[in-house]
Amino acid sequence: MNFGPYTFAEPLWFLALIILPLLIWLRGRRRVSVLVVPFAAAWHRPSLTAASRWPAILATVGLCLVIVALARPQRVEDRREVNTKGYDIMLAIDLSGSMLAEDYETHGSRINRLQAVKPVIQAFIKDRPNDRIGIVVFAGQAYTLAPLTFDHAWLEKQTGRLRVGLIEDGTALGDGLGIALTRLEQAAREDQGRRQGAFVILLTDGANNRGALNPEQAAAIAASRGVPVYTIGAGRSGYVPMPIMNNQTGEVLGYHQVPSILDEQALLEIARSTGGHYFRAADSDTVEEAFTEIDKSRKLEFQAKSYLVTTELFTWPAVPGLAALFLGALLARLPGRQEAAA
Repeated sequence: MNFGPYTFAEPLWFLALIILPLLIWLRGRRRVSVLVVPFAAAWHRPSLTAASRWPAILATVGLCLVIVALARPQRVEDRREVNTKGYDIMLAIDLSGSMLAEDYETHGSRINRLQAVKPVIQAFIKDRPNDRIGIVVFAGQAYTLAPLTFDHAWLEKQTGRLRVGLIEDGTALGDGLGIALTRLEQAAREDQGRRQGAFVILLTDGANNRGALNPEQAAAIAASRGVPVYTIGAGRSGYVPMPIMNNQTGEVLGYHQVPSILDEQALLEIARSTGGHYFRAADSDTVEEAFTEIDKSRKLEFQAKSYLVTTELFTWPAVPGLAALFLGALLARLPGRQEAAA
């Protein structure tokens, strides 16, 4: 018999408790005393005063509590244990000037590449609560925006603040990947010299033209450490509209067409040599599809163990019930009560 998290292991005793008031009521309807509980007649006599009814009251309360105890009330809790560790993920995001090219659309409005990427990255972070995630940004140089962290709410806010112009222009693709690998190394979980449970997502719309480390060297480091790199090439091919900005007000004065230069071969080779995958994100939908595919391919399957924890509660009614019965019997046998009964 269940009452939410509480249950009775012996429900027949609980039913006896329900029937007991009916028996007491039937006894009161009869003129001849009926023996329901052994020696209960010695505790209750109709001719006694109200003060002398305490033995009968205590006996009734004690009997009810003992019946509840015999029904073995329990509290049952469903507990789960999940024994696993999430991934360590570094996002390397291109903030070069070409990310302002407005060759993406959303809801019929034209947006630039960074505007298309940011909400997708935020959704990716939100959907992986068990992983530590960090962010490296790069343009002419590479910097760590956020180290590996479980504070995803803070990480989403930092992603929302990304904008072109924070770093001098250029595309230090190799340095961006190299810094991301360095951050993973600082929190290493290794097995025979190879990094376990980690990968990098590298998003860019250009070709390497700055930095101390070229993409091939960075890819070789990632491969030697066993870190897969998933590369995403953003932007459309050919000529794309680039806004002409007022440097003082930030107002868009017009657009001019510029060539979109994406080194797809380098991104393909980075992914192939490290065991990752290359995605071509020509529009906002394919950007989202790329992150969705990465999310699916690098999800940990949690092994959860579920079990029930049962806490016995019968001592709580048993102790006061026995005490009430003992006290009632004691009061029934006091010398003054026996004389009153005579």
